[in-house]
Amino acid sequence: MPRTMPAGRRGRRPLIALLAAVALVFGLGAVPAYAEPNEGGTKKLRDALEATAKAHLEAKAKLDNSKRRQKELVGELTGLEARLGDLTEQVAEVAAQSYRVGRLTPASMLLNSASPVAFLERAANLDLMAQRDGKRLRELAEARQQAQQAKIALDTEVREQQKQLAIMAKKKKEAEAALAAVSGGGSGGFSGAISTSAKPAPRNPDGSWPSESCSVNDPTTSGCITPRTLNALQQTKAAGYKRYVSCYRSGGSGEHPKGRACDFSAAAGGFEDRTATGGDKAYGDSLAAWHVRNASRLGVLYVIWYRQIWHPGTGWRSYSGGGSPAADHTNHVHLSMY
Repeated sequence: MPRTMPAGRRGRRPLIALLAAVALVFGLGAVPAYAEPNEGGTKKLRDALEATAKAHLEAKAKLDNSKRRQKELVGELTGLEARLGDLTEQVAEVAAQSYRVGRLTPASMLLNSASPVAFLERAANLDLMAQRDGKRLRELAEARQQAQQAKIALDTEVREQQKQLAIMAKKKKEAEAALAAVSGGGSGGFSGAISTSAKPAPRNPDGSWPSESCSVNDPTTSGCITPRTLNALQQTKAAGYKRYVSCYRSGGSGEHPKGRACDFSAAAGGFEDRTATGGDKAYGDSLAAWHVRNASRLGVLYVIWYRQIWHPGTGWRSYSGGGSPAADHTNHVHLSMY
C-alpha cells in the first residue's frame, strides 16, 4: 500500500516548485551553486590566489613583451651588421686604392689641369670625392654605434626575461603553498574542449591587462560585471557553452561581488545540488578545458571544477572544498577573472 504524504508536505511541494521556477527565471538558480559561502576556499586562500595569479600574469605579460622586443632587436641587429659589412668593404676599397696608387692630393689634381674648364671640373670632382668618402666614414661610424646600442638593448632584454622568470617561479611557489591547505598536489586536468578560440579581451600597449571596475550590466543577474568578464561570458556562449550561468552576487568576498567571476552550471536545467555525472560531467570537463585553453586571451585568474583548480602559475591541482557539490565544484565550473 503506497505511503501517504502528510498534508503539510503535500502543500509545500507546489510552493517549492514555484520558488524554484521563479529563482531560475530571475537568475538565482533552484539550488544555487553559490550557496556555498566560501567560493574558492577561505578568504585568505582567495586573496592568495588572486595576488599570485595577478603577479604571474603581469610577469608573463612583461616576459612576452620582452621577448617581442628581443625579436625586433635581433632583426634590427642583423640588418645593422649587414649594413656595417657593406660600409666596411666600401671604406676598405678607398683605403686600398689610396695605398696602391697614392692618394691624389688636391694640389696635384688642380695643377695638372690643362684649361680653366678642366680646372673647374676637377675642383667639382674633388669636392664630390671628399663628400662621398666623408659620408661613408660617417655612415660606418653611425652603423657601428647603432649596432653597439642594439647589442646593449639585447643584453637588457635578456636580463629582464631572467627577472620575470624568477618572479614567476617565486609566485608559483607561493601559490602552491597557499593551495596546500586544499590541494594534495598536481592533477591531470580536463580535455574535450571545443576547438574554437575566444576573441581576445583588450590589453594595454605593453601587453598587460587594464584595470577594470564592475561597470557593465550583468546579463545573468541584476548586478554588474567588468567588461573583461562580459567578454569571457559572451565568448563562452559563442563557443557553444550555453547552459545556465550566474555571475554577480552581492556580499561576501572573492571575485563575484567585484563582477569578476561566473558560475557555469553543469546540468542543462540549472544548478543542482548533486555531483555531475555522464553528459553533465562531460560538459563541465569540456567547459573547464576551454576556459584554460583560452586563459591568456580572456584574462583568467583561476578555474575550479570537479575537485580540481587551475592557476596560471601552477596548472591543474587537486582541490577539496568541503564535501558538498557546491563546495567541491562538482556541479558547476567556477571562473575567476583578472
